[in-house]
Formats: sequence, C-alpha cells, structure tokens
Amino acid sequence: MQIINLLIVSVCLVSPALSANIYSPFCPLGCPEMRAGNNLVFTHIYALSNNPTTKFADWAAYEVDVVNFGPSPGRSWGSNPVIPEEDVLEKGDYSGAFKSIGVDRGHMAPLAAFAGSKYWYETNYMSNIVPQTSALNQGAWEELEQAIRDGVSYGEPLFVINGSLYENPMADMPKANEDHEIPSAFYKIVYDVKGNAAAFIMEQDTPRSASYCSKQVSLDELKTRVGYKLPPVSLRGGMQKRVGC
Repeated sequence: MQIINLLIVSVCLVSPALSANIYSPFCPLGCPEMRAGNNLVFTHIYALSNNPTTKFADWAAYEVDVVNFGPSPGRSWGSNPVIPEEDVLEKGDYSGAFKSIGVDRGHMAPLAAFAGSKYWYETNYMSNIVPQTSALNQGAWEELEQAIRDGVSYGEPLFVINGSLYENPMADMPKANEDHEIPSAFYKIVYDVKGNAAAFIMEQDTPRSASYCSKQVSLDELKTRVGYKLPPVSLRGGMQKRVGC
C-alpha cells in the first residue's frame, strides 16, 4: 500500500479489496467499501473513493452542518494535487459536454453545503465532479440537497453518502481524451449518528419535474444495485420526514 500525504489530505492506492472498516468524521458509522484499485481520498470536508477506471468517484461521504453554510463563493475548478492526473478527467474534458450530451458538472460533495467553509474550494476539485444531466442536476437532485440542508440545525447535523451506479451505457464526453465511463444513475443515503436513514436512487434520465421523494428506495434494493458494503443504517426514525418526504 502506498500512501501520499499533503497537509491533511491523503490518497491510498489499494491493490486488494479493502474489507476493513474505514471510519472518519465524514462517515461516523463507517465509510462504504472500497473497490480494489481505487484511490481513497480525505480532504478537509469529505472522503471520496476515486475510481481510476471510470475516472469518477464511486462514492463521496460528508457531514452537513449549519456551521458550513454561507453565500455561494462561485465556481473555481481545480485538481486535487494528491490524485494522479491520469485517474481523473480534467476541466477541459467537460468542454462541449452540455451542448453535445446535455450534462452539467455535478458535485458529489455539494458546494452549497460548504459555501461558508474556508475549504469550500475542495468541492470544486475535478475528482469531486461527475457528468450529471442538466435536468437531474438542477431538478430532483438539487432539491434533495436543499431539503437535507433544511433538515439540519445547530447540534443536529446529518451525514450523506453520494455514489455512482453503472447500470446502462452512456454517451462519452465529446472532448475527453481519456477512456472513461459516465454513471447512469446516482444514489444518496442521508442519515444521523444513530443510523436513522433515508435512501434514494436517481437515474440520469430523471425528468426535471420529478419529485425527489418519489426516488426513495429500500435498503435491500440499494445494496443489491450498489454491490459493495454500505454503513449499517436503517430506514427509520422519521428521516424521510426530516428531509421533506
């Protein structure tokens, strides 16, 4: 195992499947399982499993806390300096993507949840970005992120895991010069420290008008479609109501 450190940011290059539990402030009940060969990255505000084959994050985990809220500082795209350049797409690879295949630069760990943090810029690392259809990114996905922010208060944070699913073929980025695979859907788990949770899956072709509540799924369905170990949470405790469903 090779470990590269920069300040408090690290990347672990893992050759065998990582079966040990991974705990961090961003996933207090345990992070999702790592795929063999992925880069495990810890920034100041999220944990992320970068997939060098697809070039996108398998999952990102973070805490939603009111202390990090604030006015939007805007976009300032950059690269996480500890991830090998060949393992992610670059800013230029997204050129023409909206016009050609209708995708935005979607955040795995959302900028809006960290706009008041001095580390907000880490959400704009390209390793935290995935191609997400404009209708999804600006529709049900964004509305669920807002509902999660509305569901927290001082001393009552929530924890979120966003992940990518590769179930159907998708068109390639028109200007990307690296082999890559765009996710066909995304999942989101929102939970508290007691493990009370709500789970959602949204396909890339989700209409802009779709209700995020209609995208709730059971944990059994989520686990089957994800295919790797997730933290021990349960769909209980009124989490659905807390996020407006």
